[in-house]
Amino acid sequence: MPGPASVTRPRRSLFVKYFITLFVAVVVPLTLGSVIEAWFAFRDHRLHLNEVLQIEARAAADRIQTFTDGIRDQLGWLVQFPWTQGEDDRRRVDGLRLLQQVPAIVSVSLVDPAGTERVFVSRMSLNRTGRGTDMSSDPAVVGARANRVWYGPVRYQRDSEPYMRIAVAGNRAAAGIVVADINLKLIWDVIAAIKIGNTGHALVVDDGGRLIAHPDISLVLRSGAGSGEFSRLKSVVSAANGSAVVTTGDDGRDFIALSVPAANVGWTVIAQQPIVEAFESMRATLWRSLMFIAIGTVFALVLAYWRASRMWVPIRKLEEGAERIGMGQLDHRIAIESRDELEQLAVRFNQMAEELGASQQKSERINRLKQFLAPQVAELVEHSDPRLLDGQRRDVVAIFGDLRGFTAFSARAEPEAILAVLREYYEAIGAVTARHAATLIRFAGDGVMVLVNAPVRCEDPAHCGIRLAIDMQTAVQSLANNWSAGGCTVGFGVGIAMGPATVGTLGYHGRVDYTAIGNVVNLASRLCSLADDAEILVDPVVTEQVRDRIPLASIGKQLIKGYDHAVEVFAVVRSDPSVRHLGCQRQPACVPSVGTGFGRTVPELSSTDGR
Repeated sequence: MPGPASVTRPRRSLFVKYFITLFVAVVVPLTLGSVIEAWFAFRDHRLHLNEVLQIEARAAADRIQTFTDGIRDQLGWLVQFPWTQGEDDRRRVDGLRLLQQVPAIVSVSLVDPAGTERVFVSRMSLNRTGRGTDMSSDPAVVGARANRVWYGPVRYQRDSEPYMRIAVAGNRAAAGIVVADINLKLIWDVIAAIKIGNTGHALVVDDGGRLIAHPDISLVLRSGAGSGEFSRLKSVVSAANGSAVVTTGDDGRDFIALSVPAANVGWTVIAQQPIVEAFESMRATLWRSLMFIAIGTVFALVLAYWRASRMWVPIRKLEEGAERIGMGQLDHRIAIESRDELEQLAVRFNQMAEELGASQQKSERINRLKQFLAPQVAELVEHSDPRLLDGQRRDVVAIFGDLRGFTAFSARAEPEAILAVLREYYEAIGAVTARHAATLIRFAGDGVMVLVNAPVRCEDPAHCGIRLAIDMQTAVQSLANNWSAGGCTVGFGVGIAMGPATVGTLGYHGRVDYTAIGNVVNLASRLCSLADDAEILVDPVVTEQVRDRIPLASIGKQLIKGYDHAVEVFAVVRSDPSVRHLGCQRQPACVPSVGTGFGRTVPELSSTDGR
């Protein structure tokens, strides 16, 4: 990529080109053109004023919505969980913390599902806990139960400061409702920050025409004073349906004004600018046009057209290039030879496209890797040799896991319950796989396939695979205990095998997966099918590697599909209390110790041994 030093400097400045063109053009009378230009300039200036006022009013409305939405979201944290016995003090602490975090909130009332106030914290009153006032018929509680979020009308406390109540209900009825008093004086910061020209400003009124926010805060603190004038202003501006109108402002001067409704709360934001200031630049433009009204010739028009046509072609190329880049064609390049700023802009454009393409390729590679690798492993692969993902032959440990009884459960359970079980199952398996920096190849319904020692190598793949399988079994069995309490009797079996396999990426354009192909994969899958609930079956290769560290027991030779002879299969002997011991598990009397085959006896281990 060429550096900044290699960019060709323009031989002649674009400013000089247009200065010469305009200098020649001013000597030619353009009387008719000047008049037409003045008319169009007035129309465009009026449209520009409308856009400026709308932008400022919309910005104020968006900030107000952000203000109210932020308070609503903060209140929502207080009603995340159902009410339980004896948690009033904890809720009180949560309410006090909320008052510290959100200065606009003056007081908070926490109402239980029955409509009784249980906690009240305030900046100006005494806090209280325990069963208090019955608020079940309060408009805030009724509105929150009906719509989940309720915004109350604006009221003036001590006949000066504007306040509003906001009520938020929890996602579940058992979570209760929180009702907060909000001091709207803080919206003054939003309104005061808006400047339209030198003296233009924005203000906020409610449905009744009462002033809520104004750059002059003294007007707000006068409560209902002048509400009739603001009500009239609101009616006139709102009738224009989002277009700017000329009217008398709240101070008696002529203004051009525009209104935008504030979402949720039912307020109206009015942006206004004095007429004298709004059209001051237009008057100056008209006076300048009068100075040149006698200048113009056909020569100037031809010259201007010629210069514009010379500009049009490069600009069209830039426009087309930007459009194609926006469509994802990051290999597109443009060539402009104008020897000015446009040519330099084209060079910068091509550099930008090249950098975007490189960045997109890198991002796509990392995102694709994170689909089947732990995030830290994906970053390692991306910043290491890119040939790690190419097809190669390698000894791997293949681990298959499968839920027992899930088919019967899914046949009678509701879809929501099935998806809930699978989400918890996937999350548990994914967390264990990421913790061991293994490669999650795929989820297939209630089954999962994991690889160890590919694409990133590890020191002791057999031992790492066993530890990973034990942690997977522990995690899923813990979930299975919870599912069983909910009426879902589901178990989990695991099969592990080690051996050579071909690993690499397979797929087509737009979808590529990392996978393994070989006999070891088939063997691990067959062992998983043989495994009972809470059982981990291991092939002889893995058994040989870990016999001194992991207690294993032979379950005898088993006929496995695809093999001409029976294969001796071993099971991990565990004493983890979190794993359920079901009646279908193999009896110790039928399970000779692996020491029989290796000349020693290994004691039982828990899921945390041997790390």
